[in-house]
Amino acid sequence: MALLHDDALNTLFRDARSHNGWKDVPVTEDELRQAYDLAKFGPTSANCSPMRVVFLTTPEAIARLLPAMSEGNQDKTRTAPVVAIFANDSKFYDRIPELFPHNPGAREWFTGSEAAAQATAFRNGTLQAAYFMLAARAVGLDCAPMSGFDPAKVEAEFFPNGQDKVNFICALGHGDHDKVFARLPRLAFEDACRVER
Repeated sequence: MALLHDDALNTLFRDARSHNGWKDVPVTEDELRQAYDLAKFGPTSANCSPMRVVFLTTPEAIARLLPAMSEGNQDKTRTAPVVAIFANDSKFYDRIPELFPHNPGAREWFTGSEAAAQATAFRNGTLQAAYFMLAARAVGLDCAPMSGFDPAKVEAEFFPNGQDKVNFICALGHGDHDKVFARLPRLAFEDACRVER
């Protein structure tokens, strides 16, 4: 694989920020589809693909979410062009025969233990949502991932089937760089990693 150029690495990582405010620029459904169509190729266990997304694309739809958001997340949610609710399908394994056709019996790997299925859904759904944020940046969008919300309220409003469990929420749009906080420090390799030989 070819190494990405610095411009691409800057877009995805070095210059990318969590945004707190938005420019008055719309986000199109085509942009959301482009981001998803990139993110869907990220690997998951047995290609299980448990992520489900609800995109809120109007002020009216976003207003339905606001009662579930913490006070600190209200403004950047309310003013965002789009808000993505990332959830995990707790019965993702029902799609395994379609998604992992060379071993249709793989569905049974996940049905014997509810705890194992939940862990698999959470781990892989979180990976997929992270892939989506990188894909969104790749197609020119900015992101504001948030965990300050009431999951029960979000699920009651947007996932009443009880099958999809909210993971986290992410505002999407074209960020206002004047409202970005100063870059916070990150741990050095030596502080976060260990190489075993």
